[in-house]
Amino acid sequence: MKLALYKETRPGLQGLYSRLTRFIDRGPYSHCELVFSDGMSASASYIDGGVRFKRIQYTANHWDFIELPEALEPQARIWFQAHSGDPYDLWGNVRFLFGFAHDSQSAWFCSEAVMAALGFAEPYRYGPSGAAALLKRFAWSVQPHH
Repeated sequence: MKLALYKETRPGLQGLYSRLTRFIDRGPYSHCELVFSDGMSASASYIDGGVRFKRIQYTANHWDFIELPEALEPQARIWFQAHSGDPYDLWGNVRFLFGFAHDSQSAWFCSEAVMAALGFAEPYRYGPSGAAALLKRFAWSVQPHH
């Protein structure tokens, strides 16, 4: 399993959102996906209406990847199966701009869903670049148990 991190900019309003996300999160990424060993990806997407599984053809120059311990895959898949169809948490993203906003307990943005699926507490605290910084360290220091 790996984390896919979107570093490209789409045209139009989506591109503005990508730039704003990268600026607020102070990093190169505006979206993330978990990529399971069978090639299926999972995340929360505003464009797709919330939490979902999707087959994605990744263009190498648009994405970076972080390998994650295979032992985390079963729990992550179960989380996404349980939350598939949950709405996108746009208000939770607003929290990064305005500290007074609270995230939803029943809706998710991309990195929040990924971090929740991986078992991290308070997953709403992580934007895509923050999640990447933590998971790079985590992936290097944790060895799966066999």
